[in-house]
Amino acid sequence: MSSLLEQWKSGLMKTRNVTFGKIATLFGTSDVTEETWDDLEALLIQADLGTATTLEIISSMKKTVLEQGITHGDQYQQALKTELINRLLPPPPVEFISRPTIILVVGVNGSGKTTTIAKLGAMYQKNGLQVMFGAADTFRAAAVDQLKEWGERLSIPVIAGQENGDPGAVAFDAIQAARNKNIDVLLIDTAGRLHTKYNLMEELKKVYRVAGKAFQGAPHAVWIVLDATTGQNAFQQARQFKDSAHVDGVILSKLDSSSKGGMAFAIQKELNLPILYAGLGEKLEDLEPFDPEKFVDGILN
Repeated sequence: MSSLLEQWKSGLMKTRNVTFGKIATLFGTSDVTEETWDDLEALLIQADLGTATTLEIISSMKKTVLEQGITHGDQYQQALKTELINRLLPPPPVEFISRPTIILVVGVNGSGKTTTIAKLGAMYQKNGLQVMFGAADTFRAAAVDQLKEWGERLSIPVIAGQENGDPGAVAFDAIQAARNKNIDVLLIDTAGRLHTKYNLMEELKKVYRVAGKAFQGAPHAVWIVLDATTGQNAFQQARQFKDSAHVDGVILSKLDSSSKGGMAFAIQKELNLPILYAGLGEKLEDLEPFDPEKFVDGILN
């Protein structure tokens, strides 16, 4: 348990050092004034919580301070910690409700999507599940090659098609193969070409429809991988994908490289999407189920 907590603290070091770590100095021995609240507001916005979420937190904290008669710095910090934790919904349990359970993984190129799929595969494999990958990002040969390489390293079969081929056809073939081989979990990688936004979204809609035709009830989940280093830009991406691809869960990648971990709060407030997993490093094992309390502990320390 202690090693897991240390992993969260280590993975969130940059966010803690650049922004949230400065909060402790605000609530020191001196009196908390309106300037203190202004400084806290600036730090929270700098950490990419978003203006609306930040103002709500400040307003709620002021009310708590008044009601509870808070006067000491550690009490202020505890009030902030409680406020932040309460704004992060505990993720629902990831359930494998069908065999195979079909999961579409979406996100823009460079978000860490393909590597995240490998990390998910390794995690599920470790839990005793039979995993398969579907390489439906047919427009980027490097993505297919990367997924195949991960498949070889993990001994996970990969279903792929021709370069520039029909991603819907790849998804269909992967689902049929997963059913024939009694696979527990099929993770399907999809294209992320944001510069052709309309075509990308139409393509994702097609893959979604094809999955349903190949296997009733599929896909059972659609998860978006968001690069935490991009802050509010990732939030805008999530909105676009949610509207077009039926996204129902978020994976935050590259939290260890980001000083903008506060975007997690903006995602849940504005999009009402649960954060399922957090990427805390580059190793296969550096993907953890999202834990609001450990996350907040990691950024506030």
